[in-house]
Amino acid sequence: MYFTDRGIEELADRRGAEEVSLSWLAERLREFVDLNPEFETSVDRLATWLARLDDDEDE
Repeated sequence: MYFTDRGIEELADRRGAEEVSLSWLAERLREFVDLNPEFETSVDRLATWLARLDDDEDE
């Protein structure tokens, strides 16, 4: 188990039943980076990965 799995598990446990829009998620990611600029690269990589998840299926 990676250290980050605890945070992911907490997210799923506490908010797993909620539905959110991608616009809402993007705004929360922007807020997070504003508060924690040292994580800008990681958040950018996550957002890019999420944005491109279906790219392989289109080819």
